[in-house]
Amino acid sequence: MKFKAFLTHDGVNLLDKRFLPALDKVGRTCHVFLTRDHAMFLHNLLAGDGVQCVAQFGRDLLFRDYRISSQNDDRIAFSVDLALFHRALRSALSILQSQGPLIQIKLLKKIPAGSQQPTPFLSFETKGYKSAVIHDVPISKPLSRADVTELQTALDMAQELPQTLVQVPDLPQLQNLVDRLKNMGDILSISITQYGDLHLQVSTGLVTVGSEFRKLRVLGGHADAPPGDQNLSAPSRTRLATERGEAQSVQVSMKHLAKSIQCHLTKPDCAFYGIAPQGACLTVIFQFFIPGTRQMDKSISLHCRLPVLDTGS
Repeated sequence: MKFKAFLTHDGVNLLDKRFLPALDKVGRTCHVFLTRDHAMFLHNLLAGDGVQCVAQFGRDLLFRDYRISSQNDDRIAFSVDLALFHRALRSALSILQSQGPLIQIKLLKKIPAGSQQPTPFLSFETKGYKSAVIHDVPISKPLSRADVTELQTALDMAQELPQTLVQVPDLPQLQNLVDRLKNMGDILSISITQYGDLHLQVSTGLVTVGSEFRKLRVLGGHADAPPGDQNLSAPSRTRLATERGEAQSVQVSMKHLAKSIQCHLTKPDCAFYGIAPQGACLTVIFQFFIPGTRQMDKSISLHCRLPVLDTGS
């Protein structure tokens, strides 16, 4: 099992300034999954009831001289502490010149002081003009063939899209709304209609507070809102849409939603919300454009899946 590559300057900036700070807020520990064509950071795909988060990068976006080999179809997966990963990257950056040598990253085993057993590490190495930095990050034992297969299966399932997605036009505005609502309760009800409506609501024993985004861009299954519903309240419109099969509602943890919204630190160009069939989960998809264009950058993908507390339908 071998892995060695050089991080590109664009890859370093992408991880250091945008993705590692955001992913660390989703969860301190995640799996790194390396294949022939992609590098991925995966949260909670194998265990746990927290937010599932999938950040996937094309190999050539992050790396140069990428070399990987294993007896498991050249796939390697291990868990790592993101804070330690980020610290090692920053340490290597401390002597990296703007156009100087790249950071080399590789898997290796070392015998720590006081131990007789070799331990796996992810090693970062940079050679400056007058100094060099080597920073070894401890990682878990690489996953077995069976565990990698299970991880790949979970990843494939996590890629399934909801039938209807609505585009949230302003992530900072949504974050401010969630920050206000979370002071009122721990459970958030979310409704999404095929008309392009996104309704968020918190209910306590004494009061119900909500907010609604209407006439959002819809991807996938969509329908025209009945004219007679326009003057009804948001809860009434949502109830009627649900009865027609043109809306879904779920309840999620406010804490989970707040974590997923932290992904705005990756600076996505837009975000879509959708509810999986049978209300299995709430899916949040972040989309990135090629700089200077409105074309989707297929070398970066990021999405979260939030476990549902109750279907709420």
